[in-house]
Amino acid sequence: MFELMNAKLEKAGLIPVVTLDRPELAGKIADSLFNGGITAIEITFRTTDGQQGLERIAECIRIVSETHPDMLVGAGTVINASLAQKAVAAGAKFIVSPGFNPETVDYCIGESVPIYPGVNCASHIEAALEKGLTVLKFFPAEASGGVHMLEALGGPFPGVRFMATGGINEQNIGDYMKCKNILAVGGSWMVKNTLIAEENWAEITSLSKKAVIAMLGFKFAHVGINFDNGPSAAEGAALLELFGYAGTENPASWFCGDSFELMKKNGRGVHGHIGFYTWNIERALAYLGRAGFGPVMETAQWSGEAEKSPLKFVYLDKVVGGFDIHLKRV
Repeated sequence: MFELMNAKLEKAGLIPVVTLDRPELAGKIADSLFNGGITAIEITFRTTDGQQGLERIAECIRIVSETHPDMLVGAGTVINASLAQKAVAAGAKFIVSPGFNPETVDYCIGESVPIYPGVNCASHIEAALEKGLTVLKFFPAEASGGVHMLEALGGPFPGVRFMATGGINEQNIGDYMKCKNILAVGGSWMVKNTLIAEENWAEITSLSKKAVIAMLGFKFAHVGINFDNGPSAAEGAALLELFGYAGTENPASWFCGDSFELMKKNGRGVHGHIGFYTWNIERALAYLGRAGFGPVMETAQWSGEAEKSPLKFVYLDKVVGGFDIHLKRV
């Protein structure tokens, strides 16, 4: 159960942290996030309205869980076992807590509910490992040292991965996604309380789209252009050099700067190919799959032992203007 949820959250990559106690808005928020490419949501038990507020939050979780089966719905700010029980009864598929509460952890483990307790130091991690947990919430991320702390924790705890939350935004999310021990990140910049209060669903969707692209780290790598033969490719390379793109000859192609690859014979695609970088190909494939893209697995290359390590390269099965597309892991 835990491993399956870990895999799902890793593919989602980005988990909006939503503060909401108005059930009538729950479905609209979920729609706005999902339309922006986000497939997970953490609804927090944060309220100043006592038991009534908690009941409304539980109802929000129930509504999203029932109306959006394609979204991973979790409960956040779960500070005790009672709240964990309420969240699970409402339909939460995973539990997130700001700190490490053994009672809450034990309840979730006993009920086979994935839990991600908050940690920010070695002692907390050791306590979690004693419970058999290897994926934890790193909170508050920026205030606890950010990516530098994550890198430091990776030394003594190479088998632990983190969901980082706290101070993460569109500008620094890429720094976190590059960390080897990051499973996913959480944030609320695309679902600010003011946007929810204004019911500005279009802006939430727009911010979500930008957040997903930033999380995936898409960046243009190069364009490959097909030529019939080597001399023709060499002539093309000489012309591109006039624009400052000096050519370097390889057995199969000429590379002109970092932006152009001139193929000595027709390769993939009618006209050639376009390459894009991404932090995580598996996560990018999950995102692109919603638009009908799939991987061409005979082109796949892995970072280590095939199919047991992250993909480092693969072509996609859709063509854009006669150009095949491939992804390359940064």
